[in-house]
Amino acid sequence: MINREIIRTKIVQLTYAYYQNGSKNIDSAEKELFFSLSKAYDLYNHLLALIVAITKEARRRNEVLTTRAQREGTELPSQKFIFNRFALQLEENKMLNDFIGTQKRTWNDDPEFVGKMYELIESSDIFKEYMESAEDNYDSDRELWRKLYKNLIQNNDDLDAMLEEVSLYWNDDKEVVDTFVLKTIKRFDEQNGAKQELLPEWDSDEEQDFARKLFRAAILNADQYQRYMSEASRNWDFSRLAYMDVVIMQIAIAEMMTFPNIPISVTINEYVDLAKLYSTHKSSGYINGMLDAIARHLVKTGKLNKFIEPKEAKPEKQAAPSGKGRPRIKKDK
Repeated sequence: MINREIIRTKIVQLTYAYYQNGSKNIDSAEKELFFSLSKAYDLYNHLLALIVAITKEARRRNEVLTTRAQREGTELPSQKFIFNRFALQLEENKMLNDFIGTQKRTWNDDPEFVGKMYELIESSDIFKEYMESAEDNYDSDRELWRKLYKNLIQNNDDLDAMLEEVSLYWNDDKEVVDTFVLKTIKRFDEQNGAKQELLPEWDSDEEQDFARKLFRAAILNADQYQRYMSEASRNWDFSRLAYMDVVIMQIAIAEMMTFPNIPISVTINEYVDLAKLYSTHKSSGYINGMLDAIARHLVKTGKLNKFIEPKEAKPEKQAAPSGKGRPRIKKDK
C-alpha cells in the first residue's frame, strides 16, 4: 500500500523536522520515518474498521426498533442495511480482525462519533435509494459502500478533525489513504469470504529501499546538493527561497542523483506538487524553474547521466516589413 507518493511526502516532512529539532541523529530520524510510514497503514485499516463499526451501530439500533415494533405490533424495520453482504464480509475479514486485535484504541472508544456517522448515512439519498431498490445482491451491497465512502467519508471535516486528535501522523495521510480504501472496496470478491486479502503494508522491498536511500541521500549529501542549487541559480534570487523550498529541492536533487531509472520530468513534477502543499503560493513555479535549471546544469557538466528534454528554441523575431509596419498588398490591375 505504501507507495512513492506517501514516501516522498513523509521524507519532506521528516527532513524538514530533522533540521528543526537539532538532534541531527540520522539513525533516529530514519526510524521515525519508517514509524511514520507504518502509521499510514494503520490509518488504512482504521478506516476500513469504521465501515464495520457503523454496521454494528446500525445493527444495535435495528434491534431496539425491532423490539419496540414487536411490543407495539407495528411493522418491523428493514434489515437490508445491517445484512449488507460486503459489510458482513469485511466484519469477518481475518486480516482486519488481526489488526484490530493489536490496537489499544478502536472505534468502540468513540461510540458517539460512530452514531453520528450512521445518522449521516441514514439521512442520505444514497442510503434511501439503496433501501428502496429491489436489487439485492453482493455487487449492489458493495457499490453502496463505495458510494457512501466516496461521498460521506472521504471528504468529512468532522472525521478529519477526529483522526487528527487520535494521531498527528494521520494529518496529511488521509487524502492518499482514502484512495486505497476505495480501491480495496472495489476489489473485494464474495467468493473469498473472510480470507479476502487487504492491501499489504508495502508493495515490495523495493519501496522500502527507495525510502531509505532517498532519505539518507537527501541528508548526507545536503551540502553538495545545495552547491548545485547555487551553481544553477545565477539568474534566480536564491537567497529569498523559503527554507521549505530548499528542503524540497534538496530531496528532489537526491532523487535525480540516486535513482537512475526515474525520469527527471517525473521527479520535478512530484516535488512541484509537494511545494503546492507545503510551501508558499509562489513556490511551485519557482521550484519548477529551479529544478529544471539544476537538472540541465548537472546533465551538461556530466554529474547526472540522464536524458532531459531539450529546451524549445525561441522563435526568431522577424524584421518588421517596410511601410508603417504593415506589408504592402499589391492590388490586382
